[in-house]
Amino acid sequence: MKILCIFASRSYETDWNKVKRVQGHTDIPLNEYGRHLARETAKGLKETRIDLAITSPLIRAKETAQIILGTRQIPLLEDPRIKEIGFGEYDGGAVSRAFGFFFNGPGEYIGRKGAGTIEELYERTGDFLKELCEKEEWQQKNILISTHGAAMTALLNRIRGSLSVESFWQEKVPPNCSVTTVQIENGVPCIV
Repeated sequence: MKILCIFASRSYETDWNKVKRVQGHTDIPLNEYGRHLARETAKGLKETRIDLAITSPLIRAKETAQIILGTRQIPLLEDPRIKEIGFGEYDGGAVSRAFGFFFNGPGEYIGRKGAGTIEELYERTGDFLKELCEKEEWQQKNILISTHGAAMTALLNRIRGSLSVESFWQEKVPPNCSVTTVQIENGVPCIV
């Protein structure tokens, strides 16, 4: 049994990305450049068969998936397990020295009130990946997944076999507009 997952990494640019504001669970739409990048990705994937799409419920990921899908008449499912990590009171603020640990020293990062943890992110994205690998009706499907930078990193780290918080960003955050292809064969995901 095979599943080909096309992870359209990260919802594309928003106005908050542009001015380096912390953006987690806050529901910020794409800006025009973000929509342009999604349209470019759509062009790159136009010859790729997509049978199903799964998106984070945040508007920036959902809009990214809708633009990539274009006129394709396929199901678009929302799944909160691939939502971005929540940054609590950091959300909406400028990237500060304390928040900088999230990227530069994730083992030392301490979220503010209402923030999620990398361990929690690993748990919920891992649960999503497990279902993706095991769900019978998704076998032999090409599935587009539209998510976010940290959620995507957690998924890819799990596939690589690394659940370390300290080296969470070892492979760097996937850039806006990147696409990663994962093949799942016999329940085992592999980055293609």
